[in-house]
This record gives sequence, C-alpha cells and structure tokens, in this order.
Amino acid sequence: MNSTTAERHAHIFKALMHPVRLQILDLLRNDEQCVCHLETQLGQRQAYVSQQLAVLRKAGLISDRRDGLNSYYRITQPEVLTMLDTARAIVGGDEAPETSLAVDCPCPRCSPALERPTYPLHLLSTEEIPC
Repeated sequence: MNSTTAERHAHIFKALMHPVRLQILDLLRNDEQCVCHLETQLGQRQAYVSQQLAVLRKAGLISDRRDGLNSYYRITQPEVLTMLDTARAIVGGDEAPETSLAVDCPCPRCSPALERPTYPLHLLSTEEIPC
C-alpha cells in the first residue's frame, strides 16, 4: 500500500472513530434520514449532530440533499456497513437497529401534515369557510 492510499484509509478510519458517528451510520443503514430525525433518535442537539455529519460527509461516507427546509443524509459507500457489521460480530452487541419514525421529529416524513378538510362550497357561506 502506498502512502497516499494509506492516508485515505486513515481518513476513513478517523471518521469512524466516534460512537455517535457509528450510530448515525447505523441509523442511515436502510434509508436516508433528515437531520431532525437523527437528532431525535440520538438525543443530541442539532449543532452536534450536524458536526458529526460533516465529518462523515468529508470522509465521503455520506451525502446530503435539501428538500425545502429539511436536509436528508444517506450512505454513499455501502461497504462501510460491512465494516460496522464486522465490528459488531467481533465485539458483540445489538443487532442492526430498526429505523422507525421518531415521535418528536417535525420533518414531513415523520409528522405528515394533516390534510385540511375540504368543504362543499355550496353548503357554506364565505364567512363560514375555515382558513
């Protein structure tokens, strides 16, 4: 292995040397997640979660996309999951987490906006139409 390759490998391993970053990758295992969802699942503040996401993104392990006010992250290198699974097999521990909807997450995916009721206009006068 030449020194350039070794440096790239070290960069990836450095990005993985943090428990919260490993948790983030596990949460991204099956699907992309919004920052607010990750924040809720991890029980951490948005600034802290964003800092950890930036490290993973800089290492090329995840990417993001914006949708309105929400940022969504996904794994770009699925091979990293093999590394996580190997570590789990070596040290034991939890099975891969199930990513369920977070109760307190305000994103559209977790808290779909309630559809506004529709009213037949012929039954209501203009003063009675709810806004």
